[in-house]
Amino acid sequence: MSEAVPNDNDSSAMAEKTILQAEGLTKCYTIGRKKIEVLHGVDMQVKQGEFLSIVGASGSGKSTLLHILGGLDRPDAGALEVDGSHLTRLGGLALSRFRNRSVGFVFQAYHLFPELDALENVALPARIARSPVRDVEAKARQWLERVGLSKRMDHRPYELSGGEQQRVAIARSLINDPTLLLADEPTGNLDSETGTEIMDLLLELKAECQLTLIMATHDQHMAGQTDRTLHLVDGKIAS
Repeated sequence: MSEAVPNDNDSSAMAEKTILQAEGLTKCYTIGRKKIEVLHGVDMQVKQGEFLSIVGASGSGKSTLLHILGGLDRPDAGALEVDGSHLTRLGGLALSRFRNRSVGFVFQAYHLFPELDALENVALPARIARSPVRDVEAKARQWLERVGLSKRMDHRPYELSGGEQQRVAIARSLINDPTLLLADEPTGNLDSETGTEIMDLLLELKAECQLTLIMATHDQHMAGQTDRTLHLVDGKIAS
């Protein structure tokens, strides 16, 4: 199995239990008559409480890998275990429940519902999980306060800046207390100053909540602030 590159700020999380184990992940897409192999047998491990960055150029397979790790997509071959759940063996309903309750997602494009305000967007995963309504609203308010949006809860996405929308997305990703947080280019649509603020927030939340976090990025500076870096080149982990 290929090894990741430790960063200077590698943490004691490396000594914790393995929360994610992937072996031989392969993914292909067919476009017309052409078969495109995006992932070529990816092996990786992630420790509990670790912040891992996956670095690669556009088209290297970062987003595809993240989608598979979070159960949004299935590999064509290989095995994937997250916190004791074998994702490649789960049926559709069980996989949906796993995504809702065990994984938080933060995307480059935010993916907020435009007809919902910030509070409703944050609360949505917990409502899907059928948590008590009163508890859901209280928890959504707490998360919005934590990410600095206590005065923007009733604003819809079009009334928020890009950085504020990403803060809403981060709060939404954490409302169900996920085992794993996946961030796909979380600063990609932001200017450098706002991107730094979002990265600082993720680092703070990782420390406060002992999060296990995997971030796909092309930004070497952002990757350098995480515990470890995996380099994805043409669908393979580079040693």
